[in-house]
Amino acid sequence: MKRFVSLWLTNWPLDRLRRTRLALQNQPICAAPAKPRQAFVLTEIVANGLRIAAANTLAAKAGVTPGMMFTDACARLPGLQSEEIDRKDDAHALHRLGLWMTRWTPLAALDGSDGVMLDVSGCAHLFGGEAELLADMSNRLSAGGISYRLGLADTPGAAWAAARHAPTNTIIPPNAQKYALSPLPVESLRLSDDAVRLLRRFGLTRLGQLYGVDRKSLARRFQSREKADAVVRRLDQALGLTLEPIHPLSPPPEYRARLSCPEPLLHTDGVRAGLETLLIDVCAQLTAHGKGAREFVFTAYKADGGLSQVKISASRPVRAPDHALRLFRDKLEMIDPGFGLDLLSLEARRTGAMEIAAPPLSHLQAETRQTGDMTALSALVDRIMARLGEDAVSIQIPRASHIPERAVEATAFEGDTPDWSQDEASITAPRPLRLLEHPEPVSVLAETPDGPPRRFVWRKVTRNVARAEGPERISPEWWRLDSHHTRPRARDYYRVEDVQGRRFWLYRDGLYEDDKGDKPVWYMQGLFA
Repeated sequence: MKRFVSLWLTNWPLDRLRRTRLALQNQPICAAPAKPRQAFVLTEIVANGLRIAAANTLAAKAGVTPGMMFTDACARLPGLQSEEIDRKDDAHALHRLGLWMTRWTPLAALDGSDGVMLDVSGCAHLFGGEAELLADMSNRLSAGGISYRLGLADTPGAAWAAARHAPTNTIIPPNAQKYALSPLPVESLRLSDDAVRLLRRFGLTRLGQLYGVDRKSLARRFQSREKADAVVRRLDQALGLTLEPIHPLSPPPEYRARLSCPEPLLHTDGVRAGLETLLIDVCAQLTAHGKGAREFVFTAYKADGGLSQVKISASRPVRAPDHALRLFRDKLEMIDPGFGLDLLSLEARRTGAMEIAAPPLSHLQAETRQTGDMTALSALVDRIMARLGEDAVSIQIPRASHIPERAVEATAFEGDTPDWSQDEASITAPRPLRLLEHPEPVSVLAETPDGPPRRFVWRKVTRNVARAEGPERISPEWWRLDSHHTRPRARDYYRVEDVQGRRFWLYRDGLYEDDKGDKPVWYMQGLFA
């Protein structure tokens, strides 16, 4: 059975601002919020002026509430202190809080701008039960100085209603949401203000009153079919008659392990030991299913409500703990323990089947085994990417084109080398060791207009040709347009050697009297060894 927890952050913008300022002052943000000394509000700019977005307790006692215009609030409470709200920072911090709450379940989703929805199906027993799960959440949120309300039910809609319109930490038993939601106000259905006003105008103030109303009759009471459908849909979602999926912040991991710390970790050695334990656990899970992972995500949850996260990537699926730990080695310094870490988590992502091969009987067989060579190459690539980044290693793969600069393409290394046999079989003439990224223009003096070059100037250096081979004619790809939106021309390639023994690969773009533009132009394409 599905079970959901709804977290409502009752004063999130102010809590976020306070926690940010404590962090900037290097003070523990787990301290309980002190009583405000003066009235304070957060404002935002609207069409007709400044509007109150959040107010602290002293301002609220004086009648200043969110939604009130700032000028009206100042008239009611002279000397009111204010600051502009930062919606972007609030949203970023809420996202971080949602990730931190994956300590209880991997399925955590943002719920508007002031809430988090958790799918805790099958997770409560890990904490001793649903009551203990909510108690653990309450203790950690309170220790972080965050104002909140929690609700737990079978559906996201029922959990949302319990968190906002029932006593905090309300647990609606399984299959009991219809009875539990009956006394709650119609605002519990997550409706627009216009829909709520219309329902109240009809005398429908509690959810229980909607149960006996005929659906078609209820729809006829609304002038807008959209609003009528919204009431019916929200009611069905809350009662579990209509499925309401949530969208987690990250995809649920296939393989995951977690390690609770009896005492907060403050040193990197403890973090490394915990990571090693988690890697052994996750790799054992992968081995049991014949799989490996191309990405491992290590998350350290802080006692003050924050988190630090690092990840590694592999070119092909791996499940060797020692290899993964070696890739994590240089990244563990990025884990900031802050005032202590109380939970470590490791996830294996991008999993896939692994090639299983019997170990070689001799060193000679090991050296000639292609699988062993690729495994060693992949391990080397993984270490390079761990140090320099995932984009540090690329590989050239063949493409179906006779034009040299289009015949290859750089792509990320995926743990295997491409098959060049078919491409090499189609080429009869030698190719240079180094191909320039882009052909570079050269000035050429030839014996005859359509003959090989005798002298050329490349990069401001004049070179005399001692011998030349060619031409090798490559027909144009007539279905393409060049950079000047004209049809491409045929190329005549020459392998030339200058008097110093340097060998070059030049081509003449275009043929004389081909009626495709001006006279042909020479380019430098590559260099031979």
